[in-house]
Parts: sequence; structure tokens; C-alpha cells
Amino acid sequence: MKRCPSVVDVARRRFLTGAGYATAGTLAAGLVSGTSNAAPAPARIEYPSRRLASVRDLKVNEALLVSYPDREAPGVLIKLGTPVAGGIGPESDIVGFSTLCPHQGVPLMYRAADHTLNCPGHYSRFDCDASGQQIWGHATQNLPQYALRIDEAGDIFAEGIDELLYGRLSNVL
Repeated sequence: MKRCPSVVDVARRRFLTGAGYATAGTLAAGLVSGTSNAAPAPARIEYPSRRLASVRDLKVNEALLVSYPDREAPGVLIKLGTPVAGGIGPESDIVGFSTLCPHQGVPLMYRAADHTLNCPGHYSRFDCDASGQQIWGHATQNLPQYALRIDEAGDIFAEGIDELLYGRLSNVL
């Protein structure tokens, strides 16, 4: 079988040209990032402390709609009725979560029968008894859970989040 030398030569030139562009792009990116004077990201993000509700507002196994860290970040507080890791309150059973699915931001729905938050979009499921751990579906991270505290008056405050909120590059306000 005889090969056409001009076809081989054209393919070789295209390959070498592409490799040259890739190398130049990599070097340029290194120079740009090497001259940046940006400060490194903080190790811990500081969140505003924000009152979400009162313990008196909660009913066992019913989701109470809230938002944190701002009005554009919907979430829930749930009094599960049984103590759980990370739960607060007299029975250690109050938890809070973002209600935007980490997969594509579809609003989640609480299912009281098994204490899960469920996505109607692609069927991801998150276990509220296990700190929002994903138990099924397309999501690639667990559900963002609120760091909560209760003051002496019974008011519930959120003071942080343990995962990245959907649609944000960082949880910085």
C-alpha cells in the first residue's frame, strides 16, 4: 500500500501546530497565575449568625421553611423526633439543610416517612438522620447542612454551612 506523502505531511503539521498552541497556552497561564498578587482563600469562611426560628415554631417531623445564609438560599429546619448526630435542642433532634439539590438546584421535598429530602428532578435522596448524606441519585455531594445553635430564649440560629450551596462558586456572601 502506497501512502501519499502530502497527506502525511499535512497531518504532521496540524499535530505540531496544535501541540505548539497547547504549550504556549500552558506557559501563558503559568505566567499569568505566577504574577497574581491575590491573597490566598481563607481556611474558614465566616458566616453571619442569623435567627431562623424558635423551637416553639417546630412540630415533630414537619419541615419549616427558612433561608440561609441569605434570602436566595432556601432551606428547612426539621425536628426529627429522635436524637441524631449533629442535632441540637433538648432532644438533639433539630437539624437544618439547604433545599436546593446539589446536582442541578431543583427544590427538594421532605418525606416524613423516612426522614429524607428528595429531588423530583433526577431522584437524588438525602438522609436527614445522617447529616444530609446522599443515599441515591445523580448528586455528587451530600446536602449542605446548617451549623445551628439555640439560645436561652429557644431561638434557633444558623452560623455556618458544611457543604457548597448549589449555584455558588463559594459560600461567601
